[in-house]
Amino acid sequence: MQIAVVGGGDCSPEVRAQARRLGRLLAEDGHVVLCGGLGGVMEAVCCGAEEAGGLTVGILPGEKEDANGCVGIAIATGMGHARNVIIVKSADAVIALPGEHGTLSEIALALKMGKPVVSLRSWAIPGILRAETPEEALALLGRQASWHRS
Repeated sequence: MQIAVVGGGDCSPEVRAQARRLGRLLAEDGHVVLCGGLGGVMEAVCCGAEEAGGLTVGILPGEKEDANGCVGIAIATGMGHARNVIIVKSADAVIALPGEHGTLSEIALALKMGKPVVSLRSWAIPGILRAETPEEALALLGRQASWHRS
């Protein structure tokens, strides 16, 4: 599956560690990691996935050169925040880590599109499941994805 991981471009060391662990787990499970391709949560999840031999795709708001060093495939859109639609539309499911309004927009888009969404210590919104650890997020994602396919 292609899993979008969304979250802040700036984040705490704790959130960074969770995102890196999540990236590693997603790659170990054979998922492609999609994200916005910049820093913070996006960089951490890409680096975790890269360390585990996974594929990462950064859908960038600007130019290809803006991608963090762990993005495997950089897609330049020149669209700014409008690229959030592409991230979510391209994903089979979304895992949200703490972030601001850009993260909130990605969650809202995913819900509107009927995509499974797991919040990993992020926004509490009706219609999404909440997780406290990357391992719990993956377990919930697996359950949500199977419900989504039914």
